Amino acid sequence: MSARGAGGLRGGGGFGAAGVILTLSIGILIIVVAVPVLLIFFNAFWADGSFNVRDVIRVLREPDTYQALLNSLLIACGTTTGSTIIGTFFAWLVTRTDLPFKRFMKGMFLVPFMLPSFIGALAWKMLFSPRAGYINRFFMDTLGFENPIFNIYSYAGIIAVECMYLFPFVFIQVCGALERMDPTLEESARISGAGLFTITTRITIPLVLPSILSGALLIMLYSMAHFGTVAVLGIENGIFNIPTLIYERIHQSAGSFASIRTGTVLASVLVVSAACIIWLQNRILTRGRYQIIAGKSFRPMELKLRGLRLPLLFFCVAYICFTIVLPTVVIFLVGGLKTYGLPFTLENLSLANYKFILFEHKLTRDAIFNSVSLGLGAALITMFAGVMISYVIVKMKTRGKGILEFLGMLPFSVPGSVIALGVILAWSGKYGINLYNTVWIILVAYIARYMAFSLKANSAALEQVHDSLVEAARASGASMWQALRDIVLPLVRPGMLAAFFLIFLPSLRELTVSIMLYAPTTRTIGVAIYTLNEDGETVISAALAGVALILIISGQTLINRFTESASSGKG
Repeated sequence: MSARGAGGLRGGGGFGAAGVILTLSIGILIIVVAVPVLLIFFNAFWADGSFNVRDVIRVLREPDTYQALLNSLLIACGTTTGSTIIGTFFAWLVTRTDLPFKRFMKGMFLVPFMLPSFIGALAWKMLFSPRAGYINRFFMDTLGFENPIFNIYSYAGIIAVECMYLFPFVFIQVCGALERMDPTLEESARISGAGLFTITTRITIPLVLPSILSGALLIMLYSMAHFGTVAVLGIENGIFNIPTLIYERIHQSAGSFASIRTGTVLASVLVVSAACIIWLQNRILTRGRYQIIAGKSFRPMELKLRGLRLPLLFFCVAYICFTIVLPTVVIFLVGGLKTYGLPFTLENLSLANYKFILFEHKLTRDAIFNSVSLGLGAALITMFAGVMISYVIVKMKTRGKGILEFLGMLPFSVPGSVIALGVILAWSGKYGINLYNTVWIILVAYIARYMAFSLKANSAALEQVHDSLVEAARASGASMWQALRDIVLPLVRPGMLAAFFLIFLPSLRELTVSIMLYAPTTRTIGVAIYTLNEDGETVISAALAGVALILIISGQTLINRFTESASSGKG
């Protein structure tokens, strides 16, 4: 039985089902992922039939390029520092102290993880823009301040908004490390007379430092590649980072060769930066494997906050209200105004704008339809392709499957603007197929960008399917296809559904890729929100943002219920 089963996994002695799966997996990843990324470097360093570094150096020396690189580093470093401090502090509070309502607080601190940061930036723009922001106007008109209390169109504004939405990357990692950490060292220090501050700074934080640094580097990677926040808050004040400069160069010149060449050079910088960050993260995780998790089960020690319990609870509630509740409420309120700038009174509020974007305005109706259809299409295609590629990686005994895993995870580590630019180069007619200015080019980019999500979810599900089940089916006379259809696919269905939702929801709020690829008739929700805001249609943009938030929150709620029911079913 074992020999036959293993042979089936190796390909059944010929080019059977396993061979078809392997070939299709390699073909999909080469066409969708490898070719676009390779074309970035080829177009950056190859010109007029020869290797050309001179033009690359010229582009990098341009003042705009240099400033964009500097801005990217400045914003990324500021965001990483702020997010790491916030995420570590809140993770420590909800896992290792006796803070009241910890479970609720932990759930609320994860909310920014699912909200689009560019919609948040739009809300903060409405609150803190120098002349029209509601909070600035309140202080100037009501309290007599001569100048705005805060200018959101600044480096500090951009960093503050990004910190609000990226700190969960550190929060999640540090929470996991603290919950699994053996508390005996902390208990020993406490018995020896050490105080709360000493225990935390001398023992707890050093032990979870690898998790802190890993989350911090992930934030730096995301911040370097972020388009939305800088586009909403920075461009108006002349602040560009690399993704926004790529967008400006390509759209101002209508995709000319010179702008594409500049874009590929800038994209190459992003890819190299991402590679360095990922390499550094792996080094930290490899060298920092401290033995902080014991082999026995335990309950982490709770540090008594004593007189700080209520003040810290109030601080957490105030933070949640200010960073999550306030901007969300503002989006819905501004979406209901007759004209932007009017006070939030009942006579100025109505549902007319929401009715307009859902039933009357063709641009927004098309944008909603495009986002939902693209999300469904990308999720379905990537779900099935992901389970096939994951099967090769996890179950098949074949050489070179490590390359498949690398190619599948590559888009996860490559910025979205790079994926978009590579797709433009690959599918704009130069190689026989022209998808430019169609909805199909966005679909291809989504498939490439979210393939890693499908691989992660499906690989985890396939790891739990024992090889003996397929071997038994093959020994009973089933073909490879029958074994896959009747045994493997039903068992990994939860992983496939998880992959579907992990791709569908991000597709609904996606902006970085779509903004580079959209045509007048292929706007997505994210693109429509951004372009309407840029055109001065603030209330319409806010109303559409409100609809997007409802779709995203509803989808996330369904995912959570599905996950809980699946977990209880297993239990």
